[in-house]
Amino acid sequence: MRALGTILMTDIVDSTATLERLGDAKWHAALLEHNERLRAQIDRFGGREVRTTGDGFQVLFTGAARGVRCAAAMIDALADLEIRIRTGLHTGEVELTAGNLYGIAVHAAARVSALAGLSEVLVSAVTRDLLDGSGLAFEERGVYELKGLSGPRSVFALIRESAR
Repeated sequence: MRALGTILMTDIVDSTATLERLGDAKWHAALLEHNERLRAQIDRFGGREVRTTGDGFQVLFTGAARGVRCAAAMIDALADLEIRIRTGLHTGEVELTAGNLYGIAVHAAARVSALAGLSEVLVSAVTRDLLDGSGLAFEERGVYELKGLSGPRSVFALIRESAR
């Protein structure tokens, strides 16, 4: 069954370089702490963890504002760790089957996330448009051809102060 959802993708920035700098034992401890802190924010904002990718999460929300606020809170929750993340969100129809998310919207969220910088929350134009009246503010980051997706797509960065 297809349903409208907001997909949040996270990714650890420079994970291999961080692993090399920290060493195996410290990296493993930091990664476990990262996972625990991100899961706490997923629960806090009512998201559904769909899967982990080793150095990131795929999370489904039924509301765009909760997804964006969760992404900002995740970044804040890692402030004292040696791990930093990038986040991206897109809203579209998805299919949740056997615990996995399917649909072009999932790929769009991954492409938006890949454009994000260190500790940045990027959203697609679709997600941004759904957030009118939410109190969240964004600035345009540009128009991109997202790999595998047709046509140019605008991407917006959350102005972090608006998420507090």
